[in-house]
Amino acid sequence: MNTNHVRILIGLLIVATAVAAAPLAHGQAWGLPALSKETQACIECHRQDNGGIYQQWGASKHYRANVGCFECHMAAENDPDGYAHEGQRIATIVSPKDCARCHSAETEEFAQSHHSKGARILGSLDNTLAEVVEGNRGMRTTAYPEGVSAAAVNGCWQCHGSEVKVLANGKLDATTWPNTGIGRINPDGSEGSCSACHSRHSFSAEQARNPDNCGKCHMGPDHPQMEIYNESKHGIAFRAFKDKLNLDSAKWIVGEDYNRAPTCATCHMSATPGRAAAANRPALPALPVSHDVGMRISWNNRPEMSIRPEVSDRKMGLPGAEVNWETRRNTMKNVCSNCHEDQWVNNFYVQYDSLIDLYHQKFAEPGLELYELAKPLMIPVQFANKLDWTWYELWHHEGRRARHGASMMGPDYTHWHGTYEVAKHFYGKMLPELEELIQKGRASGDQKKIEAADALAKKIESVLNTANHSWYIDKMDPAEKAERERRQQEFQKRYAK
Repeated sequence: MNTNHVRILIGLLIVATAVAAAPLAHGQAWGLPALSKETQACIECHRQDNGGIYQQWGASKHYRANVGCFECHMAAENDPDGYAHEGQRIATIVSPKDCARCHSAETEEFAQSHHSKGARILGSLDNTLAEVVEGNRGMRTTAYPEGVSAAAVNGCWQCHGSEVKVLANGKLDATTWPNTGIGRINPDGSEGSCSACHSRHSFSAEQARNPDNCGKCHMGPDHPQMEIYNESKHGIAFRAFKDKLNLDSAKWIVGEDYNRAPTCATCHMSATPGRAAAANRPALPALPVSHDVGMRISWNNRPEMSIRPEVSDRKMGLPGAEVNWETRRNTMKNVCSNCHEDQWVNNFYVQYDSLIDLYHQKFAEPGLELYELAKPLMIPVQFANKLDWTWYELWHHEGRRARHGASMMGPDYTHWHGTYEVAKHFYGKMLPELEELIQKGRASGDQKKIEAADALAKKIESVLNTANHSWYIDKMDPAEKAERERRQQEFQKRYAK
């Protein structure tokens, strides 16, 4: 690091130390007394060559705090992506480690979140699809001379993040840059990308609070949170009253600065005012802003079967393993209570948990068992069998949609795009495909396959004779069957012309 870097960093530490004693709402963000001469030199060129970037920065809080190009992009001598430029050593990528020089609290919270670990999906089943089933090794670059799938580079990696590869002179390989994936693995070893949500170079709080900001990644057939939000009463209210939400306010506390609708940030990240105790109503503490979006979630709906968030945190070695789901749920209830009374909030969670139970008991648990029993009868290559696709989409697409739909009060995604699709494909695709495998196994002449086919057939019979599935083999409880016929007659009579 040259003497200029040392001088700048010492100045930053002095300012940070000076403001540390003052009470701050969150973190230790600060400002400089004037633009540094290094940043001024950057501006001379970039205001001409990159006018859009210059204007965005000029409208930002960074500009008003005299934090400019050099303060964010300066690089130490040992930074692998640093390179010499106009007499300074800089880096193209501004990583969370760089942001932490001013925003340490936010960066620490983010580093503890699932968001920052998004790139750990690399090598997973989803990546097998993008890299092998959908893709090939046709994209060849210096960092990937043997090739990589353009489907993964342009798809998975752009949301989850790539492992950035540095070439000579600080240049970045085209397979891994540009990339603002939320879990990007940076050359300095840090994980994540602050600009995934705080788009450079304006870093607008208003934009980060807008649901569309989250919708870049949280949308589509397997995690349609954006579409679900738009369908929900929350999304409808947001579109109706967006101009009344003070999205550009420096302080943005629900119930104080806005009350007409919540955004994704409201529920998962933003501050609340708390409330005093009253008759039959406990006090609620004020909540600070959080950059760990998992701290208010009581189910992780990503796997085949939903798990509690502390379980998934433990698997990833995150400190959230010590925060149980009840604590997280109570934190979210605190947020909800700013707009809804307690009975409403508590009853919502009864409905949500019941949908999770339904999905687990009726489809996920037996589906997993049947799929495992079918494997000896299948081609031993993932996605080379019809059943691989059917089961994958049943839990990864349709099952997730149902669970996410219930979690965000999107009835159409819970039912028609969710449980309806799960049921249609469980009964209309999965069971017939299992029966076909049984027939082929029994006719194979291979004793092991015959035994596997018999075990699978026995399990199917067991599943279909449970209360959840007995209707399929015309064994519905007679009392329930009579009651349903009575209700159908009542319906027909009510609407008869």
